Amino acid sequence: MRTPEQCQNMADIRAEIDRLDRQVIALLGQRFAYVKAASKFKTSETAVKAPDRFQAMLQQRRVWAEAEGLNGDAIEALYRDLVNHFIAEEMKHWQQSQPEQS
Repeated sequence: MRTPEQCQNMADIRAEIDRLDRQVIALLGQRFAYVKAASKFKTSETAVKAPDRFQAMLQQRRVWAEAEGLNGDAIEALYRDLVNHFIAEEMKHWQQSQPEQS
């Protein structure tokens, strides 16, 4: 691992960005595993969607982003898209776990 200052050329920069992106994607995979596991604790579609939690989560990610010197709008948009996808996947998982109704 090289710091940005230690990189000697664009190949070094790109290699480090790729390494970081791979870690980010691995972490997103871990996050998704928790999302799927959460579905077993949800009792309704509203609980899966959790709109109040969703809004609070977006606000917290914005705060964290700004504390890191990142654009809060961009990070909020990224998380909005990501979590909406995860909610849709969690909903499928939750619906499949529900008993058949006759």
